Amino acid sequence: MDFKVGGRRFYAMVSPEGQERWAIQKYTSISPKTNFKMINAFADIDENPELPGSDWDYTFSVQNGKAKLSITIYNESLARLEKMIEMGFKEGFTVTMSSLEKLLTTLSKQQ
Repeated sequence: MDFKVGGRRFYAMVSPEGQERWAIQKYTSISPKTNFKMINAFADIDENPELPGSDWDYTFSVQNGKAKLSITIYNESLARLEKMIEMGFKEGFTVTMSSLEKLLTTLSKQQ
């Protein structure tokens, strides 16, 4: 992962059955500690993107002494959103957020 404006991350998502699906993230804006934006697109194993992708906006804030993460995902079409859902986006995103919550809980107990 090359976390800088113009940088990118290429990764595989692997289903419980072992099916691989590749994606590319390109970072378009980074404001340390508060926000970053990226374009996320499916790709083949050779890093060729399948356009169009989605625009992601991550915003970090503090509310009532607790960290808050807001994520906005923009798809230019309903077809793109439906393809993401068909490919397991909801399940994968739920697992990712659960893992993040567990990690943050563990780290907060170590302080």
